[in-house]
Amino acid sequence: MHLLYFADPLCSWCYGFGPELSKLLERRPDTRLDLVMGGLRPFNTETMSPKFKDMLREHWRHVAQASGLPFSEAILERDDFVYDTEPPCRAVVTARHLDRDLAYAYLKAVQAAFYRDGREVTRALVLADVAAETGYDRAAFLGALESQELRGQTKDDFATAQSLGVGGFPTVALADGRQLFLVTSGYVTEDVLEHRLDEIERLRPRG
Repeated sequence: MHLLYFADPLCSWCYGFGPELSKLLERRPDTRLDLVMGGLRPFNTETMSPKFKDMLREHWRHVAQASGLPFSEAILERDDFVYDTEPPCRAVVTARHLDRDLAYAYLKAVQAAFYRDGREVTRALVLADVAAETGYDRAAFLGALESQELRGQTKDDFATAQSLGVGGFPTVALADGRQLFLVTSGYVTEDVLEHRLDEIERLRPRG
């Protein structure tokens, strides 16, 4: 089975969805999972307004209730944080480029660093630290992260998501050759993922 996962490391619902997707992958160990970074708020240059912080708090509260995952509000207590999702997206693209097998673990590590630990994962040095903690060579990761090649690949990911009409995260699709079948657009639990995959298997045309 081949799944495409459209996500953004700074999407709180993607963070909440992580354990559910991981359960599915544990049940289906032969699944190939390809990550596509969607770009939730890429290239933002504005610091967070009080209104934006209130919106995030509300989202995070809902995600915490649905998933049971911990959230730190350390970032929300700052006045200088710029919520630019391009650097962490580029970091996941870099992880995928250097070692595809570790990329999903790296995505989850960045999410935990930001949401659970309140680390500033918009900074290259922090992203490289997380990479080293996940099993990457820190210097090689940092060099690739800052390269024009990986900046271009990240923009390609954003363009792919847009071309397929993916406007929300998390989104999961089943790939069958050149065909894509939507599994979910939004947070669902692992049993719902299983049910939808079974329905796709039952209904999709053969031959």
